[in-house]
Amino acid sequence: MTTTLPLGTFAIIGLTCALSFVAFRREWLMQRLWFSVPAVQQGQYERFVTHGLVHADAPHLLLNMVTLFFFGAVMEPFFASHIGITGYLAFYGSAVAAAIFPSYIAHRHDPAYRSLGASGAVSAVLFAYVLVDPWSLLYVLVIPVPAIVFAVSYLLYGVVAARRAGSRINHSAHVWGAVYGMTFSLIMAPGLGIHFVREMGRPLG
Repeated sequence: MTTTLPLGTFAIIGLTCALSFVAFRREWLMQRLWFSVPAVQQGQYERFVTHGLVHADAPHLLLNMVTLFFFGAVMEPFFASHIGITGYLAFYGSAVAAAIFPSYIAHRHDPAYRSLGASGAVSAVLFAYVLVDPWSLLYVLVIPVPAIVFAVSYLLYGVVAARRAGSRINHSAHVWGAVYGMTFSLIMAPGLGIHFVREMGRPLG
């Protein structure tokens, strides 16, 4: 992979931080951008994407953007080498929409349902990274964990947590974002599947 400056990732982070900080103080903007079932059903389909540009609070924003910074900086050149920076940006935007769509189907009869945050798209970037380097170490609460172990644990936790009532975190978006990120990457770069299998076998050798 190259070490070119990840301008697309910087642009996403800049726009997301700017809109989120303004929305923290302007409730009308937050309400206009977050994912709302009634709004979508009234034709505001842009909310499938705009909800990923605002966050519930500063810690929510910080976690997503720091994660995106580290993994987006690595994955942007990889995507750009196949589909260009514009393609990478399109991947990110489509991941926001793809991650929330199952939640929309599940809650399409719930007028009170709403969601916000970039977690689904960040999961897509993170899990695309797992395909590229599954045995790299991720530091979770300063504990080194192989990326593939983290990925499997993350998905299992997301599936279980998504079934629990009362959670304010949209775990479903995390799970479907991860699935979308891996699926998109494998379609974009079919050889990545063989690379992943080889990498998975490497520690066994």
